[in-house]
Order: sequence, then structure tokens, then C-alpha cells
Amino acid sequence: MTRPPDQDAEPTTAPARSKISSEREREFFEAVLDEVRNHGYQAVTMEGVAARTRCGKSTLYRRWGTKARFVAAALRADRQPRCAGIDTGSLAGDLRLAAAVTGAWSDQDTGLLQALGYAVMTDSDLRDAVRETVVAPEVAALEAVLRRGVERGEVPADHPALAFVPSMLFGVTRIRPLIEGRPADADYLTRYVESAVLPALGLA
Repeated sequence: MTRPPDQDAEPTTAPARSKISSEREREFFEAVLDEVRNHGYQAVTMEGVAARTRCGKSTLYRRWGTKARFVAAALRADRQPRCAGIDTGSLAGDLRLAAAVTGAWSDQDTGLLQALGYAVMTDSDLRDAVRETVVAPEVAALEAVLRRGVERGEVPADHPALAFVPSMLFGVTRIRPLIEGRPADADYLTRYVESAVLPALGLA
């Protein structure tokens, strides 16, 4: 029996870029990420997004080729690190502001990452896209905050807790919904920074 082609499989040739306006592209991206949040990555189909956005599914296939590429492009689009540009003049102040900024977005971002779930671990293209677009820029921005604190002499460069601060701050945004059933909002993350992160760095 001949096996039917997998519509989400990697194409043998790169899809031709179709002409789509930036406004229409944002509409597609918002639609696919909303579908991921609401239904999970595995349940999302190119056909479903096409129906939601009232376009032909061939438009999406011509532009992105596969669901993984489509979602990866949506994750990359217009994303800026939440902690970029934070500089209050002190490391403690920077970390408090980072907590507030991260908390303001944690519900949306955490919901998206949880919805991607198992697919992130099994689909290398999707995993790399999440790391590149969601994780790496935030970690780099927070590491820049920590470096400035070291340069100001607020914490020694060899302080053993420095390497764990990104995991502490960003990791709790993923684990609180699992443990307590609530997002790590700005108030929660600010209290967490005051109670756990600053003491760990000797800044409390």
C-alpha cells in the first residue's frame, strides 16, 4: 500500500516565497501561536490556521513549507528580549525590574511554551527555534545585567550564584504554574527576587 504524503514533512526543496504583506503575515503568526496556546502544537494544522485566517492553505505551504517552519517563524517575528535595556544603576534594582518585566509577560510566554510541550523536545527545528527566539535572548540580556553588577563591584565575578540567576528567575516562571496552578506574575517574581535571588548574591 502506498503511504500518503505527510503534509507537515520536510519538503525536498525550499518553498517559494509568496508575496504577503507584513500586516497579513502578523495575522498569520498571531493565529498560529494562538492555536498552539489553545490546542497544543500537535493539534495545530496548516489547514486550521488557513481556515481561521480565511486564506488558502496553499498560501501557507508556499510561504513556510511545514508547520514547524511556520511556528518557528512566528516565534522569531518581532520578538525583543523583555530584559533588554534594563539599567537602574544597581544590580538589586535591575533584578527587581527584570522580575517585574518578566512577570508581566510570563503568563503568555509560559502558556505558549507549555503548549509546545513534548514537541519542543522531539522536534529539533522547533526546539532550536524556541531556544533561539525565546530563551537565548532573555538569558543574554539578564547576563548583561549581571556583568554590569560585577563591573560596578556589587558582586564578585567568581560568585558561585551568578551562573544560576537566569535559571532561578526564568525557571520559576515555568514551575509555578505546575506546582501552584498560577502564573509567576510580577508580584510573585518580585517577592521571589527579594527572598531568594538577592540573598543568594549577598545583596539582601
